[in-house]
Amino acid sequence: MNYDILMEEEIKKCGEGKTLLLHVCCAPCSSAVLERLGDIFKITIFFYNPNIDTLEEYNKRLDELKKFLKSFKTKYTVDLIAANHHPEDFKKIAYGLENEPERGKRCYKCYNLRLTETVKIAKERNFDYFATSLTLSPYKNSTWLNEIGKNLGSIYQVNYLYSDFKKKNGYKRSIELSKEYNLYRQDYCGCIFSKNFKNDK
Repeated sequence: MNYDILMEEEIKKCGEGKTLLLHVCCAPCSSAVLERLGDIFKITIFFYNPNIDTLEEYNKRLDELKKFLKSFKTKYTVDLIAANHHPEDFKKIAYGLENEPERGKRCYKCYNLRLTETVKIAKERNFDYFATSLTLSPYKNSTWLNEIGKNLGSIYQVNYLYSDFKKKNGYKRSIELSKEYNLYRQDYCGCIFSKNFKNDK
C-alpha cells in the first residue's frame, strides 16, 4: 500500500487549514515533515518519547526541536506540546522483550505506546487529524505505524493521516535541513536497546 499517495488524496479531500497533532521524535525528523505539511495544516507538535533512555538526551532533543521551531517558518504557526520524560511508560511495555532484535516486537509496542498517547491528546483537544513523523525514518516500519494509527483512529474516532514521509526524498531532505539549521542528529532511536545495538556493531 502506498501511504504517501493515500496522504495526498486525503489532503486534496480536506483542503487547507485543518488541525493536525503531529507526534515527533526529534527536530531532524520534524524538519522535512513541517516543510511538506506546514503550509497545509495547522500543526501542533506532540513531543512524547518515553523510550529515550536518559533525561539529558530527552531534554537535548526537545531543546533542538524548540530551536528549530523558532527559526523555521511556515504559513501556519506551529505549536508545541512537550510531555515530561516518563521512561517508566516504556519500561512497562518493553518488559519481557529485552532480548528482541531491533525492529521487532518491542519496537511495535513502542510505536503503539507513543501513538496511543498522541490520539488521546488529539481526541481531548478536538484535532481534525493525528499523525507521526516516525514514518520519515528508513529504520522504522511504516506499515506497522500506519496500521496502528488507523486502528487507534477508529477506536478514538479521530482521523489518522496516513504517511510515508521518507517518500519523495523526505529522509534525504531532513538531512539537508539538519545541516542548514545545524541540528543535532542522534545516531540511535533513543532507547537503551538501540544504543547497545549501535555500540555492538
